Amino acid sequence: MNLHHERTFRPARLGTLLAGAALLLAACSNAGGATTAPTTAATQPGATSMATEGAGASGGAEAYEVDVAQDATLGQYLTGEDGKSLYMFTPDTKTASNCNGDCAASWPPFTLDAGETVKGGAGVTGAFTTIARQDGSMQVTYAGHPLYYYSGDQAAGDTTGQGLFDKWYLVKPDGTAVSAAPAKSGGRYGY
Repeated sequence: MNLHHERTFRPARLGTLLAGAALLLAACSNAGGATTAPTTAATQPGATSMATEGAGASGGAEAYEVDVAQDATLGQYLTGEDGKSLYMFTPDTKTASNCNGDCAASWPPFTLDAGETVKGGAGVTGAFTTIARQDGSMQVTYAGHPLYYYSGDQAAGDTTGQGLFDKWYLVKPDGTAVSAAPAKSGGRYGY
């Protein structure tokens, strides 16, 4: 009994295998990476698919840019996707978010999918890193503060989360909290 089998590859069979692999690879690469930004199960109202809004430097992975907005009362603060305001939560630490579950539904974290990156626009000079959240997603931090959007903000320039519950603040370009003009405390999910 011969237990050794020889395998021979015929050029036609190899060509068929390579063509099938190319089709599979093309189908997978068109599936997209990011779903929304912030990338979270509870997305902010009006979030759009980042996979179709532009390709980053590494073959389709999104490169997010954090910019600076100017308000006559509040001064300068950071903005993320579509110019929407970014917030910090004072109970957070540099390595952990303390806003999960229902809190994260109202305050969607700014997260990245695998291969996505974030950089600062003009005037944004602090360091960006990511931390792992309880749900396994990777949340963007700036100058040691995990970043969030607020579901009450509907458009660029909205800052309705500023000062809520004396825990939620817009983030200045230097990484500190904006302290001017707090919003009225009230509603749910101040945490």
